Amino acid sequence: MLRQVRAQGILAPREIRWVTAATAANVSRILVRPGARIGVDTVLMELSNPELRSQLDAARAAVAAGKAQNAAHAMTQESQLLDLQATEAQISAANELAAAKLQAGEKLKKFGSIAELTMREYELNAAQQSTLLNLQKQRVAKFSETQRAQLDADRAAQTQLEDTYALRRQQVDALSVRADTDGIVQSVAVQEGAQVSAGANLARVVRPGALRAELNVSETEARDIQVGQKVEIDTRVGLVSGRVERVDPAVVRNTVLVDVELLGVPPGGARPDLSVDGTIEIDRLPNVLYMPRPVAARDGATLRLFRVDPDGRHARRVAVKLGRTSSTNVEILQGLAPDDRVILSDMTAYDRNDVIRLQ
Repeated sequence: MLRQVRAQGILAPREIRWVTAATAANVSRILVRPGARIGVDTVLMELSNPELRSQLDAARAAVAAGKAQNAAHAMTQESQLLDLQATEAQISAANELAAAKLQAGEKLKKFGSIAELTMREYELNAAQQSTLLNLQKQRVAKFSETQRAQLDADRAAQTQLEDTYALRRQQVDALSVRADTDGIVQSVAVQEGAQVSAGANLARVVRPGALRAELNVSETEARDIQVGQKVEIDTRVGLVSGRVERVDPAVVRNTVLVDVELLGVPPGGARPDLSVDGTIEIDRLPNVLYMPRPVAARDGATLRLFRVDPDGRHARRVAVKLGRTSSTNVEILQGLAPDDRVILSDMTAYDRNDVIRLQ
């Protein structure tokens, strides 16, 4: 007995790309329609946002102004550094002169040819000039550090302005909407003149050659479906084999979604959203007694069916215990023997009868 589950569904694209709006805008022109084949650089539609273009102009002007301001700032700091270095040179010269006077005074002091007050003046002046030189060197070094920090801050601010300009440039470029992929436009979600917000879906693009089947299986029959089982898909114009790729863990409207990978090439005319029928092979039961599945049959149930007598004139009600079920057949555990004939049509009108006469 071949256990199968049958279900209806559709063909769905394996690769779907929703093209979205990068910013809030108005739809000016739609250049492609559903069914059009597009490339990576194909413009799907044109959007407009005057405010965004004004922001782009402002960002461009800010970048230019930032460059000019940073250049002027750098020149000012360079001039200040030169002034400090010139002062350092003057103090260095005065320091050398004071040191020379002190050295000469010390030689004259040995011979007693210089006054004590003058010698003291040379000593104090040499010490003062040495101190001033050290302080000026520290001032120059500190200003150099400050200059480097200020230049780093200016570069960071300029980078921020350039990043803002690049973002505005990218947003303006995105007003010419592209899918950035090859495929077929399946649907366009907006109309000309519509206002869209950032992130709104504009168009749906699919890869036509990559399809899968999505089957809606009854929740009572989905418990035995497992990944890897064989499937046969009927597209109404041909058959294609497949295998179970995924079983949705959730139940929606009494059905379970089963994704089927198509192993063969779909017949001509196969396209997304095409209605299909699928037959999933659950397993094969060897050496079992089975019959066509009654309407009310379920796994492990016991039904009271009318079995036709050998003479063919009467039918008697018997209890039939069922085993495992399929979409078309059901296993018989007790109550019937090979070659028995039973009535599978609706017999609720004869619920009070155990024996009926056939005509």
